[in-house]
Amino acid sequence: MTTAAPAFTDLTGTYTLDPSHTRIGFVARHAMVTKVRGSFNEFEGTATVDGDNPANSSVRLAIKATSIDTRNAQRDEHLRSNDFLALAEYPEITFVSTDIHQVDDATFEVTGDLTIKGVTNQVIVPFEFEGAATDPFGNQRIGFDGKVTINRKDYGITWNAALETGGVLVGEKIVLEFEVSAVKNA
Repeated sequence: MTTAAPAFTDLTGTYTLDPSHTRIGFVARHAMVTKVRGSFNEFEGTATVDGDNPANSSVRLAIKATSIDTRNAQRDEHLRSNDFLALAEYPEITFVSTDIHQVDDATFEVTGDLTIKGVTNQVIVPFEFEGAATDPFGNQRIGFDGKVTINRKDYGITWNAALETGGVLVGEKIVLEFEVSAVKNA
């Protein structure tokens, strides 16, 4: 595997997310004392990279909300219900970029429209460029890591349960995590 980092200007092209090497995850506070981590196992996305002018780049992501996985079947079913994601009516979570700003050599702020449960809000996701490489099959790969904190109530996800000791079962703030490996289209 070649690991010499090409200049960002050499990476111009359209890339498709590699689902077997990409993680779309989240972290939520549980019972005020711990965190629950989960991921979405089915998604598709593309990134069009303009290495000469990153502002002309774009990202599009579609997540199958039914693929939510917290390693607990009962909790996952509850998250799929109308209390949370209402999958019967809203089967997808989407993100479509509206602006990309290069902060420095390796940091990009990707502004876009995040739609969850039919509600769209603008978010800014800081991404770190992790590098580029040619894999053993001759594919050009790029990697990015990013995360952003959202408030689930901003998307109409308001269910909760009060705890006897005070506080609530599920925190309002959700950290969305993106660990992306994408392959350049031929």
